Amino acid sequence: VQLQASGGGLVQAGGSLRLSCAASGRTFSLYAMGWFRQAPGREREFVAAIKWGRSDTKYADSVKGRFTISRDNAKNTVYLQMNSLKPEDTAVYYCAADRLRFGIDVKEYEDWGQGTLVTVSS
Repeated sequence: VQLQASGGGLVQAGGSLRLSCAASGRTFSLYAMGWFRQAPGREREFVAAIKWGRSDTKYADSVKGRFTISRDNAKNTVYLQMNSLKPEDTAVYYCAADRLRFGIDVKEYEDWGQGTLVTVSS
């Protein structure tokens, strides 16, 4: 599965952004899609995940109540709506695909997009 992330940019603290991740290829094999992020000097961390065929979602505690993950199966696209952004949300955001699990571990996801940079200024 090929993934193309977009929607990053520069936003002031308290603002909003919506990231998109378009999937192509063997999308019928998908079980879940996730968003991860990596700040400079830090490890890649889980942000949110959604089952491909159901509405089940998971969120990291740090984004719960501020971020919403959703999907449009007709467009093979997953979204991450980010509200009330904070400077600590600054990172490169990656979307990823998992064919077997609905997890939060980076190692569980098989396919990755190229990343999109989100910068939140204070």
